[in-house]
Parts: sequence; structure tokens; C-alpha cells
Amino acid sequence: MKNGNLAIRVKELRKRNGLSQEVLTENSGLSLRTIQRIENGETQPTGDTLKRIAKALNVTPNELVDWTIMEDKGFLKALNLSALTFLFFPVLGILVPLIMWISKKDKLKDLNKIGRDIINFEITWTVLLFLGFLLNAVYMAYYWETNGVVSASSILSSVRFNMFFLIFMYLFNLVFVIFNTVLIAKDKEVRYFPKINFIRK
Repeated sequence: MKNGNLAIRVKELRKRNGLSQEVLTENSGLSLRTIQRIENGETQPTGDTLKRIAKALNVTPNELVDWTIMEDKGFLKALNLSALTFLFFPVLGILVPLIMWISKKDKLKDLNKIGRDIINFEITWTVLLFLGFLLNAVYMAYYWETNGVVSASSILSSVRFNMFFLIFMYLFNLVFVIFNTVLIAKDKEVRYFPKINFIRK
């Protein structure tokens, strides 16, 4: 890969992540002069330098070096929308995007980050969903044990909580998926929250 192409790639990724040269310097542990020389095409980073820059820009070294990585916004939007399969069953919202991500991993621009974010969000959402139901069940069991009676009103309250909790969680997921699909269409960075980084690479 020519220095000029790599320089463009580094500068593009830095700006896309909203980083100044100074912040990239701090995050990568390299000198400001080194960053400037790379972005000006005066030097070709290799080895440890390349790995540091890639890590600071949240991409793999291969993504940074391989300028031939294709852009396919349509696939990225389809990947994002595939998370809507959670509407049929929560785990599908994890499995379908995961399969799509693996099929094109390291081949499409921005795919790795978007894929990781979607899957981590869906895993986190699924855990929170089942945790909410579990906590409600534990609370009701404790309530019935303490009061020594299972009343119709307590059962109704439990069912009502589960219903509203389910609606809230599904709407929350739906809104985030649609919102991020719009961000992808506008070439902006996806924002999924909350998400635990179960998948890091």
C-alpha cells in the first residue's frame, strides 16, 4: 500500500472518530511528529507502530492497511436491521447479525465495529430482559412466602409488570435499531447503549 493511500486512510479514520492529532498521539503512545509524518505520507508505519495506530482508531491493522476493503452501506444497513429478528425471539437478534457479520468479517469497511456494537447491544439487551423477568419472579415468590397467601391482586400486579416491562424493552430495542440504521445511511458512527463488550475483536 502506498504511503499516500495510508495517509488518507489514517486521516479519514481519525476525523471520523472525532480525534485530533494530539488525541491520537495520546491514545497511540506515538509522538505527534510521527502522526504528522504518517498523515503527510512521509513515512510508512509498520509493526508495532501500525498496531498502535489501528488500536487507537478502533480498527484492525488489516483494515487500516487494506485500502481495497469495499464499502457496502446496503449490507451494513441490512446487518443492522437484521437485529429486528429479536421481535420473533430475543436470541435471534443475536444469532442473525452474528452470522451476517462473520460472513463478511474484515471484508467491508466499518463492518467489524458495527457488527461488534450490534451484537454486544443485543446480548446486553437479552440479558437485561431475562434478568427483569427473573427479578420479578423472585420478588413475587418472596412476597407470597412472606404474606403466606397468593392473592389475585398480586398475580395481576406481576403480570402487569411483565407486560409493561416487555413492551418497554421491545420498543427500546426497536428505536435503537432504526435510529442506528439512519446513522449508517448518513455515514455517521452508530451509537448503541447500553452494551457490555462481550465481543471485543
